[in-house]
This record gives sequence, C-alpha cells and structure tokens, in this order.
Amino acid sequence: MIVIHHNPDCGTSRNVLKIIQDSGYSPVVIEYIKEGWTKAQLQGLLAAADLTPRQALRTTKSPAEALGLLDERVSNETIFSAMLEHPILVNRPIVCSPKGVKLCRPSETVLDLLECWPQGPYYKEDGQQILDTLGQRFISSI
Repeated sequence: MIVIHHNPDCGTSRNVLKIIQDSGYSPVVIEYIKEGWTKAQLQGLLAAADLTPRQALRTTKSPAEALGLLDERVSNETIFSAMLEHPILVNRPIVCSPKGVKLCRPSETVLDLLECWPQGPYYKEDGQQILDTLGQRFISSI
C-alpha cells in the first residue's frame, strides 16, 4: 500500500501522484491541507521520514515568514505546533510505501519508494524527462 500526503494545488505533488498512478498503484490520497494533522500522525510521519520540523517546513508560498518561523532561533517544537495549526506549513508531498517514507522533492525521488516504475520515456507535467526509453532514470547531458 502507498499513501501520499498530497496538495492538488502543488505541481510537485501532482507529479508524484501521477508517477505513482502511472506505475500501476492506487495510492491512498490524503489531502492534508483539508484534513489537517493529529499530533501523533505528524510526529510519526516526520520520524519515519527522518525529518525535523524545520527540515519539513515549507518556507515559500506558506505563512512561515509571516509567523516568524524562518528565524533560526525558532525551536522545532514551535515549528511543529505551527504545523498542527497551519497544515500548509508542511512541505509536500510526503509518500509512505513498503520501501520507506520520504518527502518527495524533486518529484522523481518517489521512484526510490516504488517497486514498479512507469514505462519510459516518462516526462513530468512541465516536460522534464525523468525516465528514458528503457525505463531507466534519465540523466541529462546538459
């Protein structure tokens, strides 16, 4: 089973969901911005992904700056509490699979969590190629 903590307004999150689906999986999709987090759920997710609240903090297109969370003196506990109150502060998407839990940025990092990949060549929604014609990770020559 694969679970994606997803924001449909985020291009990276949409790419990750599409990669998962195009790989043949039917993931559980949790729109965490609508559903929010419980303290135990967010603690467990961050621990499983080996992330501190500061590492998981979405610093752009979020209220992080307005809430004063970008100052390096702000504690992880304060950031965590703010994440519970403002779910948008958690960077996305976070994917859980039998192979582990990861913050999948850039979106092709989700491949590390999947047993099966989409057929290649494969492109993200912005046109960037991530798999070659053989279905292997695409390495740009640029």
